[in-house]
Amino acid sequence: MPMPEPIRNLQPLSLDEIAALAGAEKRPPLDIWDPPLSAHSRIRIARDGRWFHDETLITRENLVRLFATILRRELDGSYVLVTPVEKQTVDVEDAPFVAVEVKNEGRGEERTLALRTNVGDMIMVGPDHPLSFDKRDGQPAPHVTVRRGLEASLSRPVFYELVELALDEGREPPGLWSGGVFFSMGALV
Repeated sequence: MPMPEPIRNLQPLSLDEIAALAGAEKRPPLDIWDPPLSAHSRIRIARDGRWFHDETLITRENLVRLFATILRRELDGSYVLVTPVEKQTVDVEDAPFVAVEVKNEGRGEERTLALRTNVGDMIMVGPDHPLSFDKRDGQPAPHVTVRRGLEASLSRPVFYELVELALDEGREPPGLWSGGVFFSMGALV
């Protein structure tokens, strides 16, 4: 059965429609699968969200999306592709996903943010999907929790849009509300 086409543009959708789509996503029960580690998958996820196998770019979007559904982060911080019968390690340079689009509604404490990742995940930013604005090697390293310990880095355009929204509100330290939670950007100042 082919995978459904991912949503490519959040803008025409209402936040209620995005939340309904995000809530309807069905995922394999990775938390209950515990097969033995069998090998390295020879897959690397680059900082920009591109997936490689044996250093060859995986160009089949549906294959990447399929792999993304069986990606899990282990307690030791490593990443694995897991099925009921085997798991294989994956190298991840930063975060396995990239937030490529943002939808904003409201201001201040009434704001709600939705994000879309490069593999089609839709995220309603809030307590279950928090934003973090840290620095790594002196550079901004903004991320959002996607699911089961997996994060998405924020693409530069998404990050700049969020910074612009925060600066427009004039808070000190700068930050944004979404889903009833304030996410400070103070670490970036």
